[in-house]
Amino acid sequence: QVQLVESGGGLVQVGGSLRLSCASSGRTASVYAMGWFRQAPGKEREFVAAISWSGGSTYYADSVKGRFTISRDNAKNTVYLQMNSLKPEDTAVYYCAARTLDLLATMRSAYDYWGQGTQVTVSS
Repeated sequence: QVQLVESGGGLVQVGGSLRLSCASSGRTASVYAMGWFRQAPGKEREFVAAISWSGGSTYYADSVKGRFTISRDNAKNTVYLQMNSLKPEDTAVYYCAARTLDLLATMRSAYDYWGQGTQVTVSS
């Protein structure tokens, strides 16, 4: 099993920045590609960004492209999501997810492990 724990969420004003972290533990050697998703109240969980094991490949949802950056530090078993120029519509619970394949994916069903989420609130 793999455990994922997100941190770094909070309250920020429009235009501000936050950096989310996702620390993994357990059988971390079995996970490769990682992703971030988010879920706003009353909405379905949606894809935000994904990164390959090496960090050499990344993919973003159109809604965050140019504002968010996903990265990872495999020595620390941690994945990050740097969020800049935040907007009220970015308000959501953000979830980290891990795959046992080194292939980027946008579908929730493609991910094998999930964290509990961290709340991000952007105030106007």
